[in-house]
Amino acid sequence: MNAAAPPCLYLDTSAVLRAVLENGADPDLEARITAAPALITSRLSMVEAARALHRLRQVGRVSEIKIADAEREIAAVWARCEVWELTPAVCERARQVAPGKPLRTLDSLHLATFVLARERIEGLELVTADERLRAAVETV
Repeated sequence: MNAAAPPCLYLDTSAVLRAVLENGADPDLEARITAAPALITSRLSMVEAARALHRLRQVGRVSEIKIADAEREIAAVWARCEVWELTPAVCERARQVAPGKPLRTLDSLHLATFVLARERIEGLELVTADERLRAAVETV
């Protein structure tokens, strides 16, 4: 009996930031990423990750060495991803997606991108550390 093929993954910024900044590269997440036949993310992820690192530099609670290491690890993840742009279709879907859930704007853009990608990539799974986004994806 063959094991099921690993799923393609949509990587939300929160999962990557949490894995890299809190624990170093999370072994379970890294294994899922390595096994995935395709990785998808939004252009928004690059912006969010960069802004998070800028904030860390400003508050000065994390060493510059750790931030530089995180930048390299995060860039390596993004380099493995197919990047979906913030198109008019994504923005329109974000206006309508999961209307009964308390999503913030950027989360709705991630969810819209994921939904559109899932329409093209069967079995695509969302990887996120954001509980609101995780709850919203179950409704779409």
